[in-house]
Amino acid sequence: MTAIADPLAGLDEQRRDWAGQACAAVDYERLRELVTGLVDIASPTGDEAPLARHITGAFAGAGIEAHTMELDDRQANSWARVAGNGTGPDLMLYAPIDTVTSGNVEEDLPWAGDSLRPDMTARAEVDGDYVTGLGASNPKGHAACVMAAVEAVHAAGIPLTGDLIAAFGAGGMPTNARPGVGGTRRNTGQGVGCSFLLEQGVWADFALIAKPGWTVSWEEVGLTWFEIVVHGSHTYVGSRHRLPYRNPVALAGAMAARLEQWFPEYSRAHQDGLVCPQGMVANIRGGWQRTASFTPEQVRMMVDLRLSPRTTPTAAKRELLDAVRVIAADLDARIDVAQILAIPGESSDPRMWLCRSAVAAWEASECRPHHDVRDASGATDANILRGRGIPTVRVGMPKVADAPFEVDFARGMNTVDIRAAEQFTRYLVRVAVDTATRTLEEVGID
Repeated sequence: MTAIADPLAGLDEQRRDWAGQACAAVDYERLRELVTGLVDIASPTGDEAPLARHITGAFAGAGIEAHTMELDDRQANSWARVAGNGTGPDLMLYAPIDTVTSGNVEEDLPWAGDSLRPDMTARAEVDGDYVTGLGASNPKGHAACVMAAVEAVHAAGIPLTGDLIAAFGAGGMPTNARPGVGGTRRNTGQGVGCSFLLEQGVWADFALIAKPGWTVSWEEVGLTWFEIVVHGSHTYVGSRHRLPYRNPVALAGAMAARLEQWFPEYSRAHQDGLVCPQGMVANIRGGWQRTASFTPEQVRMMVDLRLSPRTTPTAAKRELLDAVRVIAADLDARIDVAQILAIPGESSDPRMWLCRSAVAAWEASECRPHHDVRDASGATDANILRGRGIPTVRVGMPKVADAPFEVDFARGMNTVDIRAAEQFTRYLVRVAVDTATRTLEEVGID
């Protein structure tokens, strides 16, 4: 006989009643409205201000204290608060709001594909229980669940002891500024909005970041980027047979292939805890696009090497340098390596209150013991939160699996099942009630 899940199992009678009232306020139609509203406003990294203002307006319309926090004239965060009485722990439910692609042909093609499918544009389309559109699941569907959960707790009038904060950060994607769009700052991604929120006093005792993956994670990888320069000879095709010839384009191709063989070795060496850090050659650049007759002296490539929380950026750099030296010797080539970005991986104590509460809520929803996913290599703003000292867990919806269309990487990012969003919203409600109605002593805060 199959056990029937009780998502509120394990809560005491009073909190079960409060959580039940708030869960009853979670509405399918409202969730779909929130998702479509977020998807319909384009928010590529660096241009999130219109969406941030929309989120602030939605909270204000529900009678919830809300604020837009501008980083500049184009980039902004939004945050809202349901105040407690000040005697208990403050909990932040957090989601980023930017998309790494823009939905514009000029920026996205041909790198995102031969053409922009409807799900790659900032226009929501509803197909039964599914909403598609740029970022419909990641990050906007998760942001909608955070909004709906906070609205539900507020509507239920639960007497909170600590503040329940909803925070939505700009610049959550692993990217620098988009070229050619008129921005004045290079640092528009890599968690810049999350950092600014914390610097400006939007703080909490615990944080839950809503990002894809139906599991509770208390640690994740960091990342470090490298620029690798492969040197050769600048020459002319008509003189290839007469002059020394070392084509750096060909050498770069060989270099990339060898690195791609090395990355799995690196991953195996650093797989532990919940992470299995990956590496990748992301792009190769070199030469004049106006001619095919001349080789450049050098070709540049970018590498993303993910970091276990137990590996420092400098330690990873040394490992990459050792690998590159071997490859360069085999190719008889001069190859330079420069580290150009570093964000350490971070961990929270799995024994801390929020992790225990989040796992208990997951087990109640699934009616089985929590399954730790131990091959994660995605990085989020959770590293920013943890790095600043806020105990943080990451939980999210599973990617759609039974949609009436093929789900590739992009469509997985760009499709949300409103039924799953309902379940996840109620999950967030339970965790919020279980945490923000406690005393400080109950959650281990002196």
